[in-house]
This record gives sequence, C-alpha cells and structure tokens, in this order.
Amino acid sequence: MSRKGKVLVAMSGGIDSTVTALMLNDEGYEVVGITMKTWDYATSGGGHKETGCCNIDSFNDARQAAVQHGFPHFILDIREEFGDFVIENFVEEYMAGRTPNPCVMCNTHIKWRALLKRANALGCDYIATGHYAKVSRADNGRYMLSKAVDELKDQSYVLWGLDQELLSRTIMPLGIYRKTQIRQMALDYGYPELAKKSESYEICFVPDNDYRGFLKRRVDGLEASVAGGWFVDKAGKKLGQHKGYPFYTVGQRKGLDIALGKPAYVTAIHPDTNTVVLGDEADLEQNDMMVGKLNWVKYDGITDGMEAFTKIRYKDKGALSNLYNADGGGIRARFYESVKSIAPGQSAVFYDGDDVIGGGIIQRGHLL
Repeated sequence: MSRKGKVLVAMSGGIDSTVTALMLNDEGYEVVGITMKTWDYATSGGGHKETGCCNIDSFNDARQAAVQHGFPHFILDIREEFGDFVIENFVEEYMAGRTPNPCVMCNTHIKWRALLKRANALGCDYIATGHYAKVSRADNGRYMLSKAVDELKDQSYVLWGLDQELLSRTIMPLGIYRKTQIRQMALDYGYPELAKKSESYEICFVPDNDYRGFLKRRVDGLEASVAGGWFVDKAGKKLGQHKGYPFYTVGQRKGLDIALGKPAYVTAIHPDTNTVVLGDEADLEQNDMMVGKLNWVKYDGITDGMEAFTKIRYKDKGALSNLYNADGGGIRARFYESVKSIAPGQSAVFYDGDDVIGGGIIQRGHLL
C-alpha cells in the first residue's frame, strides 16, 4: 500500500489526464486508471464519426499509458447514467427557452459521482482528474476550489457544483502548472504525439457542434411543432417568422435569417408563445440577475452585500457585483456596471480573488 494512498484517475486518453496519472504515479500514489464512456454518437443519428473522449483510439491511448507505467486500467460504461440526466436536461432546458451548460451538469451530477462510487468499490482514497483548477483546505475546515495558475486554461467555472464531499476526495495536480509545462512533461514521458494532440472543445454528445440538429433528432416532430413562430421587438411588434424558439439563444446575432437594416440580437425567448425577442446590442445590457440551484464552496453561504467577481459564461472575464440573499433560497447579483447577454440556464460563478465562493444556475436577468 502506498504511503500517499490509492487514487482513481479519470483518463480520457488526452494529454492532461494522461500526464495527471503519470505524475501521481511518480509521486508515489497507487494509481488506478479509469476511462469513462459517456456517449455513443452513432445512437444520435448524426452520422458523424466519434470524436473527443468517447472513441476507441482514446480508450487505447489511456490503456497503453497505464500498461507502460505498470498500473491497472479499466473502462467504465456510464452511457445510461449520462444519458438519463445530462442529455434529458440538455433537451429540457432548450425546450424551456434556456441555454444549458451540459459540462457543468455532467461534472456535478454524473462524472464525479460515478468516479467516487467506483473509487469506494476499489478501495481508493482519492479521485483525480486532469482539470486545470486547484483544491485545498481552508482554515475554516472547508474544502476550496480555486482558479488554476494558467488562467487561459482555468476550468474552475465548470466545477462550481462539486460539493464538500466530492472536493474532500479530489486531487487536481495540474492547477499549479501552465499548459506549456504539461506539454513538455508529455514529451519528457516519451509521448510526442500526445504532446501535439489537438484538444476538443465540443459538447461530447454533439461533436458536429450542431445542437439544433441534435434537438431535431431527439424530439419527435420538433421542427414542425415550433416552426412559424414570430420574431418580435421589445414592444411586441411582429418582425418576421423564425424557425422555432429552441433554435435560438440569448445574445445570438448570426444565423437569424431576418433583414432589419441593422444588426439584431436575441434578447429574450418566450417558449409559451413561441416568440423570440430581437433588439439592439444595447438591449442585451443588464445589471441584475437572479441565480438559483446554488452550491457554496469557500463559505457555507453569503452575507448580504458581499462583493464578488461574477462570471456568467465560461470565457467571460467576469465583473464585480454584490450578492444578496433572495426569497426561496436564491441569490440576487447586482453588477457595478452592466453586463451583456445574461442567459437563463447558464452558470453564474462567484469568486473571491482566485477562490470560488460558489455558483448556481441563472434564472433571469433584468435592469434595476
């Protein structure tokens, strides 16, 4: 038994998770590799070849690294668990006129739970992933999630849903490194092809990036049932017909197929009337939003007026805000300056410096 303990490492076959496993193995952990198959793209009817983490080449790459370095490796099929929750949530959110973030849902409700369940069965003390973020323990005894040193690669935004139990068992060794260093490590380990391997930023079950096509294949008769709805302005005036409200997102400008003589943006979606509101870019600016389905990380809650740096999407730079407790257990975030394209369904993540205070799902945004 290793003095550092036994760790179950999620290995996708990519550079980050492979280096994570090899690094922990060298550090003296007893490593067990596991590769999770979350999705079989052929079942969606998309007709595209599997890409990203769920293809046989990735499985073989992960297994080969494990064999070469002398630790066991397993493949775990969680397609049923994944599909029941993540994909149903993805479809339901778009049908409700919201914009989901499936990576957040998967990390929070599927991947970590699946890993922890198997870690317990295999007698592992920890689980580890190749995410760029840091986990530590604060003076108040809580486990903290913090930004990675490499802010361009930081993934703390999509991990806000990890609760204290999950964080207490999680190791993320890449958080203190930059991507360039990880590529060099892959070379040093003797994996030049891995060091050059391209990264996938697609949704794993929509590898062609056509979420509209995915929805059409998943919901029988969807296209016919929502076609012919109206684009309207903020006063409710009809501007022209659209292809169906689920096929649009707040902030969208391209692909509207309507000529108004000036740029138009989706500012709101109303599924009950199958209407999509269009406006100017300035109409996207809001300084207040409601956030629900919260998970607190650094603290077990907030005090009214607490200042936080709030991100409303993955690549968002973030903006200063004050947080207030709201009725029903939600949070109201009031920004110092207006922000653009607050999209219901996306995640809002609150930071204190580099530390994640907590996060939740955006319910709605509005002007004060």
